[in-house]
Amino acid sequence: MPVQDLKGRKVWQRRSGRESLGHWIMWLVGVAVFAYCWQQISASTTWFFVWDAPRIAEDIWTRATPPRWEYITQLGKPIWDTLNIATLGTFFALILAVPVAFLAASNTTPSKLFIRPFALLIIVSTRSINSLIWALLLIAIIGPGVFAGVIAIAIRSIGFCAKLLYEAIEEIDQTQVEAITATGASRWQVMAYGIVPQILPAFAGIAVFRWDINIRESTVLGLVGAGGIGLQLSSSLNVLAWPQVSLILLVILAAVVISEWVSAKVRGAII
Repeated sequence: MPVQDLKGRKVWQRRSGRESLGHWIMWLVGVAVFAYCWQQISASTTWFFVWDAPRIAEDIWTRATPPRWEYITQLGKPIWDTLNIATLGTFFALILAVPVAFLAASNTTPSKLFIRPFALLIIVSTRSINSLIWALLLIAIIGPGVFAGVIAIAIRSIGFCAKLLYEAIEEIDQTQVEAITATGASRWQVMAYGIVPQILPAFAGIAVFRWDINIRESTVLGLVGAGGIGLQLSSSLNVLAWPQVSLILLVILAAVVISEWVSAKVRGAII
């Protein structure tokens, strides 16, 4: 903003005095909050273990290398279970997410006053709880195993898929919908021929993207007893079999890299 110097000439200043004061007050408040949070963290931290961490990490690395390559013959079924958990969980999530998305979209919901808030509640509630927590709850209800992992991944994925899908529904070209409606088509025909073709690319991209995420999430569900390769990882950690742990981590890394490559190829083909 323009201000005058001592000789009465106009000069440019980035902020006025009041704006500069407010800016510095915000910085001071931020620094004070950071200092308080750091103090709380420091009081709850055993710094001896922090300073000793490099030595412990070096010791574990020494114990974990080289990996126990012969153990890989026992990882075929666990990694297959992990892929099944991710794939079936994504499939069931998409089946449930599609109707929820149509109920949540403002241009397709039957009722903005009652049904849409309920659909949005489903989206928020399923997204707000991590898949590990869902797995813990489901293991307590239906017992440990792959089925609990599949349901946990499915519930976690409903909100993610439904949110992105209902946003895609709200962004469709309404002129196509109006043109089909003008022909006297029913509500279901309008949806089938005016809305669904427009959101199919988005739906396919969401499905592949979520499957890629679920591959990562399903690798750790075994840590709480929900099956998959995470169960082998938990067992190896419990007996301190570090060469097996390093091999399992390499297998998980390979699975994630392959799933990333597959999802990138599929998304590229869709787009």
